[in-house]
Amino acid sequence: MKGNEQVIATLNTLLADELTAINQYIVHSEMCANWGYGKLHDAVEARAITEMRHAEKLIERLLFLEGRPIVSQLNPMHIGADVVAQFRDDLDAETNAVRLYNEAVQLASEQRDNGTRVILESILHDEEAHLDWLETQLDQIEQMGLAPYLVEQVG
Repeated sequence: MKGNEQVIATLNTLLADELTAINQYIVHSEMCANWGYGKLHDAVEARAITEMRHAEKLIERLLFLEGRPIVSQLNPMHIGADVVAQFRDDLDAETNAVRLYNEAVQLASEQRDNGTRVILESILHDEEAHLDWLETQLDQIEQMGLAPYLVEQVG
């Protein structure tokens, strides 16, 4: 099925965002593992895997719409030097993702591409959950302090 060129371009923009997030989150995950924060490693790695699934869905949709998935384009990555910096960098990435997905949902609706809209809404839901998790972690650090928070992440 030949898709709308603007929708295809938007899907490729989202794909670049997802591929960037995968790389950023994997680095953050491995840094947490290196520091001995096993619970954080697992949580961040799970988020990276979810982003991989998002990329897969976008690639599938691009191919269905007879577009060409561009997998060689990444956005600048922001690698935090410590856990708080990582959370803030990831929060910025997720905030941007939520904005981009909201805009993409609107575009798909305007173009009457409801199949794409449904896929984008599903991914948007996941991105909002990621955003909420990151906000919760930063709130916990603020409320209990960094050291007690990090003690809970060992394992």
